Amino acid sequence: MKIFKKTTALLAAALLATGLTACDNKDSGAASADNNAASAIERIKKADKVRIGVFSDKPPFGYVDKDGKVQGFDVEIAKAVTKDLLGDENKAEFVLVEAANRAEYLLSNKVDITMANFTVTPERKEVVNFAKPYMKVALGVVSKQDAPITDVAQLADKTLLLNKGTTADAYFTKNFPKNKSLKFEQNTETFQALLDGRGDALSHDNTLLFAWAKENPGYVVAIKNLGDLDYIAPAVKKEDTDLLQWLDGEIEKLAKDGTLNKAYQKTLQPIYGDEIKEADVLVEYQ
Repeated sequence: MKIFKKTTALLAAALLATGLTACDNKDSGAASADNNAASAIERIKKADKVRIGVFSDKPPFGYVDKDGKVQGFDVEIAKAVTKDLLGDENKAEFVLVEAANRAEYLLSNKVDITMANFTVTPERKEVVNFAKPYMKVALGVVSKQDAPITDVAQLADKTLLLNKGTTADAYFTKNFPKNKSLKFEQNTETFQALLDGRGDALSHDNTLLFAWAKENPGYVVAIKNLGDLDYIAPAVKKEDTDLLQWLDGEIEKLAKDGTLNKAYQKTLQPIYGDEIKEADVLVEYQ
């Protein structure tokens, strides 16, 4: 199904849907001083819900379906986390985030956990704490099949499309500061710019690009691995040490009991098919 192309139209409706919040309000506002003094897990159990930041526009990892519900690989894991923490996966309150505000939503207490395909980096670790990872990822570059970008050197006189606040943005800003680029807040905007011909190539997580290129004939991920191999993990506030410790054990448990495998089979395998191997994506724990 064309989940990438449906996302933009559905997003506006989804922001009005019950249970999804894109901004702070009384129900999901800042915790009181008393709550801040308590442990994070106690705070969550007292509220009887866990606020989890997820993407609305990054299928197949986090997106809004035709019924206004969030779906995707990250969402499946978030549901399992919520069930083990509060006994019911429906006690997850999904908060829609963008790449550039994932850490900000934690720091301003709009979410308890961020699970929006958050890549672990040294810079981000200075701001938030990451639990054990559940997914492996590297950067890639997608371009037109009849004018493929097969080497970064080819981008010197071309326009590269990027999402603000992503590892791709950080990588090219640091390593190729003189290259021309166009940057957008939302994934849907960035991919639409590629389709419209406003850029020659787009860089993002390779796991996302593989899926997008498969749903959009005429485009190819000609640079499949760029930069270092990275990891994606849940993130929490620095002071939420008890929640961090619990999540460490939880992610390892979900890997060992087959939950991560089930999430992969449900959300990623139908898109990747046999071209991408499960072992190339999921983190294994012995």
